[in-house]
Amino acid sequence: MTWCDACGRLRIMGWSFKVHGGVAAVLGAVSVVLAWLTRLPGTLPLPEETGLLALIVVLVFPVLATALARLVLMRVDKALVWQAFRCLPGKVQAGLAVLALSGMAMMFLSLGQEGNLQSAEARDGRYFAFDTTARGTVELSRERYQAVLETDQRSMLTMSGVAFVGAAYAVLAAGELRRADRGVAPSR
Repeated sequence: MTWCDACGRLRIMGWSFKVHGGVAAVLGAVSVVLAWLTRLPGTLPLPEETGLLALIVVLVFPVLATALARLVLMRVDKALVWQAFRCLPGKVQAGLAVLALSGMAMMFLSLGQEGNLQSAEARDGRYFAFDTTARGTVELSRERYQAVLETDQRSMLTMSGVAFVGAAYAVLAAGELRRADRGVAPSR
């Protein structure tokens, strides 16, 4: 009997793992979809960069940190984590794989788009961005500002989406391992 066969007969995964993994997966899906929407012509009506960044920081770091903490506290080998993930339902595996691959594809397609410009901002009716080659701020046209702003949003959304999907993977694998550990305990 394989480990997956045994875990199929064990008690269900704890609700906190399901909620944590589900929230991380949904937030990852929203982030990745928004990142892909920035590829459409025109600008995406997202809040200013600072509001979006604050929201990402508030959500990504706690979700990712607790997911990794749950996995680290289990003290298991990476191969065992992968095996536990493989025991999850096929739709969950497929959904997380599609989200991860989609996020990675977006990262690959976004490499070098606006080249050396980042952190677009508007001040006093003028548009600026940080030029990494000149190591200073340069003035831009409105069209170029929009392109840099969209690229910034795309990369921020993509990175947060992949982080959320990674957190969902870690939490659900940890939940599966926890479920297997509890089921292996001797019966009385």
